[in-house]
Amino acid sequence: EVRRPSAELLDLIKLMLLRQEWYRDHVKQQLVEPNSIVGSFSAESRAEDIVRDMRVKLGVPEHPLRGSWEDYYRDLVSRIESCGILVMRQSSFWHHTRPFLVEEFRGFAMVDDYAPIIFVNHADAPGARLFTLIHELCHIWIGQSGISDGGANSHRKEEVLCNAVAAEFLVPANEFKVMWSHEYDDWRDNLPALEAHFHVSTWALARRALTLGFIEHQDYLVYIKKLQKDHQDRPVKKGSGPDYYKVKKSQISNLFSKAVVSEALSGQLLLRDASHLLDGIKPGKIAH
Repeated sequence: EVRRPSAELLDLIKLMLLRQEWYRDHVKQQLVEPNSIVGSFSAESRAEDIVRDMRVKLGVPEHPLRGSWEDYYRDLVSRIESCGILVMRQSSFWHHTRPFLVEEFRGFAMVDDYAPIIFVNHADAPGARLFTLIHELCHIWIGQSGISDGGANSHRKEEVLCNAVAAEFLVPANEFKVMWSHEYDDWRDNLPALEAHFHVSTWALARRALTLGFIEHQDYLVYIKKLQKDHQDRPVKKGSGPDYYKVKKSQISNLFSKAVVSEALSGQLLLRDASHLLDGIKPGKIAH
């Protein structure tokens, strides 16, 4: 429902469609069956049923017992890809020269029986990415493509459902209700203990408090805007960033890049075509 999509969003979708088409052909040649997860539920399904099925398919408990939410995010991406769903993550085109607008989209899902894709906008504050990942995963589960701004006020049936699924998957309501204290003068005083227990970002916790009616929508917006501003204003140390190829490799689905590299190194795919699919990286660079 983006009214005037930016050139960056349009180019990004074109690239994702190109990758999706290539990967679909690739897996069909491997005689892989259609992905049974895609559309296994519908927009009429109950959030609790979808969450239960997700946890079974991904092999995860209600919440991790240790580690940071960043660890949880990386683990979930790996588990999602093991289910045959490609996860792409970027914050811009051409190494920061064409940044994506968080106000325009936080992520999107492109449904396909053989090559479903989830894209997470990494220009967003880190804490928001975990919620976006599961929100878009729900789109795959119900078999409906969509671009999401992550807003809490959407009344579209599938968006309401995907928000509910992401909230329950990351922060089960029953546990959250028991741990939440209404005695604090500042609701945010709840967050440290909740973060230590659920191992998810405070962004996801604030979202859960909103969905359960524990905080007002304005409280949520003020808190989220502060997190976004803190992320935008963070100091960036010159010369201390990760290697360019390491960054590019992390942005492209591991499942996808392995398939492209395999075909390129075996001579089944022209190196220039492989490089185009890998956003300009030579297969030899990403293979390592």
